[in-house]
Amino acid sequence: MSAPPTGGPVAARLRSLLDDAVAAGTLGTGAKIPTERALCDTLQVSRTAVRSALAELEREGRITRHVGRGTFLAELEGGPDLPVPARGTLQTSPAEIMATRLVLEPEIAALAARHATPSDLEHVRHCLARGNATTTYEEFEAWDSALHRAIATAAHNGLLLRLFDTMNAARDLPVWGSLKRRSATPERRRGYECTHGEIVDALAERDADGARDHMRAHLVDVRTNLLGMH
Repeated sequence: MSAPPTGGPVAARLRSLLDDAVAAGTLGTGAKIPTERALCDTLQVSRTAVRSALAELEREGRITRHVGRGTFLAELEGGPDLPVPARGTLQTSPAEIMATRLVLEPEIAALAARHATPSDLEHVRHCLARGNATTTYEEFEAWDSALHRAIATAAHNGLLLRLFDTMNAARDLPVWGSLKRRSATPERRRGYECTHGEIVDALAERDADGARDHMRAHLVDVRTNLLGMH
C-alpha cells in the first residue's frame, strides 16, 4: 500500500486514475501510460496542470519518463502484502531513521549495481541530473528522495523496496524536515551532489563494492551534518 496522496488535486486525481487502472488489470509494471493529451481530456485540465502532476508522480517514483519513448508506470511494490505505514502514524526519530538507512541502503546500492537494467540506470541518471539542476531547497530534497528510491527500485527486490518505502516515509515527518532545513548549506548540497555522482558512477560500472561504500560514505556524511555523529 502506497503512502497517502500528497500535493495538488490534479496529482491526486492522476494517482487515482492510475491506481484504478492497475486494480482493473489494464496497467501493470512497465506499462506505458496515456499521453499528456489523453490525460488532459480524461482529467479535463490543462496541459500545464498535467505536466505538473506527472512531475510530482515522477519524483515520488510512481512513473518514469523517457525522452522519445513516453511515460511508464514504475515498478510495483512486490513481495509479501506488507503495508507501508501512513506518514502520520510513524513513531521514530532522526537518529533511528539514519541508523536504518545505514543498514539498508548500502546493501540496496550493491544489489542495484548487480541487477539494474539500462532503463533503471537511465532513470537514476535522470533523477541525479534533475536534482543537480534544481534552484530551491524543496526541489533538491524532492529529487534527492526520488534518486534514492530509483536506486532501491533498481535492486529488483520487492521486499527490500517495501522496507525502503516504509523507512523513506519517515523523511516526511516534520521533525526530519525541520532538521534537514536547519542543517542545509550550499557547501553541503555540493557535497551531496558529489557523493550522489560517485554512487551513480559505481552503479553504471556494475561496481557493487564501490556502490556500497559510496552509499555508506554519503549517509555517514548526512548523519554527521544532521546529528553531529560520525
